[in-house]
Amino acid sequence: MTTQADGGFGIYVHWPFCEAKCPYCDFNSHVRHAAIDQPRFAAAFERELAAFATRTPGRTVNSIFLGGGTPSLMEPATVGRILDAIGGLWTVAPDAEVSLEANPSSVEATRFRGYRAAGVNRLSIGVQALDDADLKRLGRLHDVAQARDAIAIARATFERISFDLIYARPDQSAAAWQAELGEAIDLAADHLSLYQLTIEQGTPYFELHRTGKLVVPDPDTAAHLYDLTQEICDARGLPAYEVSNHARPGAECRHNLVYWRYGDYVGVGPGAHGRLTQGAGKVATATERHPETWLAAVEAQGHGLVEDTPLTEEEQGDEFLVMGLRLTEGIDLARYEAIAGRRIDPRRLDDLIGHGMVERLGGTRVRVTPAGMLVLDAVVADLAA
Repeated sequence: MTTQADGGFGIYVHWPFCEAKCPYCDFNSHVRHAAIDQPRFAAAFERELAAFATRTPGRTVNSIFLGGGTPSLMEPATVGRILDAIGGLWTVAPDAEVSLEANPSSVEATRFRGYRAAGVNRLSIGVQALDDADLKRLGRLHDVAQARDAIAIARATFERISFDLIYARPDQSAAAWQAELGEAIDLAADHLSLYQLTIEQGTPYFELHRTGKLVVPDPDTAAHLYDLTQEICDARGLPAYEVSNHARPGAECRHNLVYWRYGDYVGVGPGAHGRLTQGAGKVATATERHPETWLAAVEAQGHGLVEDTPLTEEEQGDEFLVMGLRLTEGIDLARYEAIAGRRIDPRRLDDLIGHGMVERLGGTRVRVTPAGMLVLDAVVADLAA
């Protein structure tokens, strides 16, 4: 049983390959025009998982997440090998959530039944827009019709599904987003991830934005779109449980809750990050980002780790705030004190409460208010100071 007090234990598996690189994306994803040697990569995942299993004896896995990249480019047999390896190395909870990220192109949709047979019970679909012109502008390889078909197949195949949309896109009006979000909620089962478009350094969108060739909504318009998103989702029974994630009660993504509740998670595959309790504190792990370099490292030494660093109490406290204050359930100040080895300055907390940025929930719990969520980074920085 996962509790808010311990955050749970999850496994993240990173499949780094995509058919094309989206111009807004800064994830560790790579395009390969030659066929990927999936059996070789599956064997490497098995080896790296085994290395982490020796460091986490006796843990029960609450969630598994296959992310990327585009994990739906994996053959179902590859997914099956990875899930079988996890099941052989740890105890997996009977109700464990097993998620896979998928793109809605028709070729990949035909694999959905294979993933379900392999043990996946939750699908997260990268729709991103329900507008064909914007899908092209976002560099997506599917159209709206394919997205609707993929959602229908997923709903018929998996116990739980979610899909992503990006809003605050160039030239997007409030009325257009309201109509699009309404359609999305009609299509959704019980979970939506709704992200504002952000311009990330190192992406093609960054250069286009820097040179004035890509114009995104100004901060006031973006804030209005955020407020509109909350209002519509609340009214339709999909309230936010995190800044960008909405679900019917009980349908929250359990794997992401491991992150946000500051649980432990193993991260395997190229560029994967992890957090593991070791002794009295946590260790931050990260693997080699370049896929073929990671593969060679795992084959040579059993893992692709390039970072394996104990975190200070201050670093752990800061991470706990950054992650936990994203949640509408808020954080337990007593747990923060146990992790960080210090109290949050009560004057800073009272000041934020007085300005309507933070509110008390009773006991030792506090959370950021809807107004505070619009300036979340500043609220977190103030509390961490």
